[in-house]
Amino acid sequence: MSAHVSMGGGHGGDPPAGSGGTTQSPPEWLRSLVDGLAAGLRDVVVPWLGAARARGLAGRAVGGDATFAVDEAAETYLAEYLTEQGRPVAVYSEDRGLVEFGRGQAEFVLVVDPIDGTRPAAAGFEAACVSVAAARMRARPVMGDVTYGVVLEIKEGGVFRAERGSGVEMSDVAGRERPAAVSANTDLSRLFWTIGFRGRPAVELATTLGGLIDRSSVDGAVFDIGSATYGMTRLLTGQLDAYIDVGPRMIEMAPWVEARFRQVGKGHVLNNSPYDVAASTLILEEAGCIVTDAAGRPLGDRPLLGSDVAHQMSVVAAANAPLHGAILEEVARGIGVLLASAPGSPTAATSTASSSRPAAHAAGETSS
Repeated sequence: MSAHVSMGGGHGGDPPAGSGGTTQSPPEWLRSLVDGLAAGLRDVVVPWLGAARARGLAGRAVGGDATFAVDEAAETYLAEYLTEQGRPVAVYSEDRGLVEFGRGQAEFVLVVDPIDGTRPAAAGFEAACVSVAAARMRARPVMGDVTYGVVLEIKEGGVFRAERGSGVEMSDVAGRERPAAVSANTDLSRLFWTIGFRGRPAVELATTLGGLIDRSSVDGAVFDIGSATYGMTRLLTGQLDAYIDVGPRMIEMAPWVEARFRQVGKGHVLNNSPYDVAASTLILEEAGCIVTDAAGRPLGDRPLLGSDVAHQMSVVAAANAPLHGAILEEVARGIGVLLASAPGSPTAATSTASSSRPAAHAAGETSS
């Protein structure tokens, strides 16, 4: 028996943007296909957890991120499973992009991240999940078209499922009920949160989120978990209050930082793509949590298939509406600090000159 969490109001009960507000249930064969795929992918990855062979580099994904040996094993299984099932579906995955399976025209598209948290998985940590979201296939599917989503913890085996308009089911590896425990915290100084860090330039990211990091660093906590899906679903377990990724918002507001993203990303901009957050966004919204981009805009009308800069999205997921609003205010303040640090700006020049002075000389001036 699994826990069923009804929609808790807020954005969770709003009609999905881009889908016409429809809540047509997915057919049973699609649910079975998605559940079977997620379970099979977990079985493939578990033996790789913490193994040195998992860290071997196998190439680059379509979005530019590193493909590790364990990623390749998971992607191979994905193709084999869907070929064997023979269902006419399209699949967009992290490493191979859009591929069609089965005979006939695909009515549905699966957006799959076989391992969201490859690096934690390679290190043997818990923060790695299989993420599968299903949407009706059309010319330009969007996040709001996702009708069914599954997140499966690879190491611990917990499952999160959501069907649009029907709430969330949570269970442990044995299928037993897993109670939801969404935080009621609204105090930023007590915030327990995780940050989107991989591929983001550290100095610019800390410039943007430094105020929030400092504010929560003693009575709260900030974590780099390494998996958007794992971090977002921790809002339902009560372990975290928020997941915050501001990368695309930084580029939107301060275009000059894109060069730094590409420097860190070895020529690519690495931020969250739809396959990272499609399933977990539906799951959180169905549980009544608030999920938007870092400007407070809903994600429902964002394109679902793609991984380039145009498809990447910032994410602010919070356990409740007051906390979400407070986080957005702090993010906006941080973006202002980032803009003030732009190369050539008077503020940046003053800061650079000040930081370049010899420490002893500066100390002498202060004491005089």
